[in-house]
Amino acid sequence: MNPTRGILLKTFALFLFSIMASLIKASAPHVPPWEAVFFRSFFAMPVIIIWLLYRKELHRGLKVKSPMGHFWRGFIGTSAMALGFAGLGILPFPEVTAIGFTSPLLIVIFAAMFLGEQVRIFRLSALAVGMVGVGIILYPRLTVFDSGGTETLLLLGALLTLGSAVFRALAQIHIRRMVQTEQTSAIVFYFALTATGLSLLTLPLGWVIPTNQELVFLILAGLIGGVAQIFLTSSYRFAEAGLLAPFDYVSMIFAILIGFFVFSEVPTSATLAGSGLIIAAGILIIWRESKLGLQRGKARPNMTPQG
Repeated sequence: MNPTRGILLKTFALFLFSIMASLIKASAPHVPPWEAVFFRSFFAMPVIIIWLLYRKELHRGLKVKSPMGHFWRGFIGTSAMALGFAGLGILPFPEVTAIGFTSPLLIVIFAAMFLGEQVRIFRLSALAVGMVGVGIILYPRLTVFDSGGTETLLLLGALLTLGSAVFRALAQIHIRRMVQTEQTSAIVFYFALTATGLSLLTLPLGWVIPTNQELVFLILAGLIGGVAQIFLTSSYRFAEAGLLAPFDYVSMIFAILIGFFVFSEVPTSATLAGSGLIIAAGILIIWRESKLGLQRGKARPNMTPQG
């Protein structure tokens, strides 16, 4: 165990994921989200394969006990990715990141619903605080009922991003079941493979020919996403999940900086206030679950902010 190395690896992974998301956002005005999913998944695969070969785990990455389990993990994760990419093309970067922080809160709810975990008053209170934060972020978008046009589009972006958070939470719950029988390397490899295949099914929905710049952005997004996945997975070799979990929220700092300097986006007071409540609630839940000995971190190494 080397906690400092684990923290550095995870922080760098989150930085890379933020760069990846910014590349997707930069191409979003022209490239549809389902096409971006293909590039993100397909070009991550060579990186993952090289990593598995280096670790001599490729044979484990190809061996599965539950093929349909991997399919459903891929379907849920791909849906989360597509909805997240769609939201990125509409909303400011910090707002997408803030709404995405609802995923850990939803995991608590889904764990109670699907895994039979007990949720007592402490975590229910933290959930309530987090949901108030979500409401604060979403409230300005509800002006769609008073006006149309751009406001309607922004509300759609918020709903798409919230839908992505729901699917990411469901993916986490599904992975928590899978890790009981499946290898981590298999989950990582087959998610990329399944997402690539599913994204190809969207060809009839209309793909575009990217410009040279967009093509470079999309390929880089896939490669960087693959490297980020490796750093994220590796971080859990050096530090416990409970220690690393709160560092997920460092991505908000990256989102604000990238949004401001790259996209000239300034986070609203509602976004900052709401994300502050969501982050506080998330940290309280992480602290409480570490006390209860829950091992949610088993699933975390296999996930991206979009899967």
